[in-house]
Amino acid sequence: MGMKIEICVTLVAAAIAATTPLWRPALAEEATQTAVAEPEPAEAELAAKGKALYAHHCSHCHGFNMVNAGTIAFDLRQFPHDNKARFVHSVTTGKNGRMPAWGDLLSASDIEQLWAYIKTGGAQ
Repeated sequence: MGMKIEICVTLVAAAIAATTPLWRPALAEEATQTAVAEPEPAEAELAAKGKALYAHHCSHCHGFNMVNAGTIAFDLRQFPHDNKARFVHSVTTGKNGRMPAWGDLLSASDIEQLWAYIKTGGAQ
């Protein structure tokens, strides 16, 4: 009976190995990149507050959950996530005479929360 169990274990291990992709260093790197993309709890809380601010102040032009055609207002889902300074400047001082300046209405904390939400691409 011990021989049958050993054969079964060997067959199961072979079946698992055949259907499981081989480990490669790139998989570890991809897992790290995925983990980095997930917001940390503090960032998620900021994004949630930013979503509420966005719905109140920004959704009229940029669309609910940032979904718009991008023909009238910039499609914020496409905003570069590595350009916070551009975002802060645009929100604070306005843009091209079409986007109003929000610097007098929104605090630095509000803008930080909006930025956290913008980085989610509307997915939160």
